[in-house]
Amino acid sequence: MARNPRRPAQPLSEHFGDLIRVALMEARPAGLHTVQLVAATRLKKSQVQRGIRHLRDVGAAENLTPVIWRRKDGYMFSDDPADWIEYEKKQLAQVLGRLTRMITGTLAPHLARCPDDEWAQLVSAQLTGVSATLAQLSK
Repeated sequence: MARNPRRPAQPLSEHFGDLIRVALMEARPAGLHTVQLVAATRLKKSQVQRGIRHLRDVGAAENLTPVIWRRKDGYMFSDDPADWIEYEKKQLAQVLGRLTRMITGTLAPHLARCPDDEWAQLVSAQLTGVSATLAQLSK
C-alpha cells in the first residue's frame, strides 16, 4: 500500500495504540492479557506495551475511558468508576513500595553515615509526607 506523500506517516506508538484500542474494544467488557493482545494484533510484546502506554497518554489527554489492568482480566476498558479506583489504588501502592525501598535502602543509610547532610535531610523531610499521603490514598 503506497503512502500519501502529503500526509506524514503515523507515528508507531499511535499505530500500536490504535491496534490495541480496537482489540480491547472488540473484547469488551472482557479484557485481554498481553499474550492475547500479541495474538490479536500480531505485534511484539514490546510493541503492545508501547501501544498501551500511548493509549494511556491519549486517553488522559482526550478524556477517554481509561485502560486498566487486573490480574484475572488483563488490560481492559471499564466504564465502572469503582474499577478505576481499584486500579488507581493498586498503582499508588506500587509507587509507595518503590519509594519505601528507596528510603530504607538508600536514604536511611545515607542519613546514618552523614546525619548533617542537608540534601539527605531535605529529601527525608519531603518524602515522609509523600509516603504518608501515598499510604492513605492506597488504602
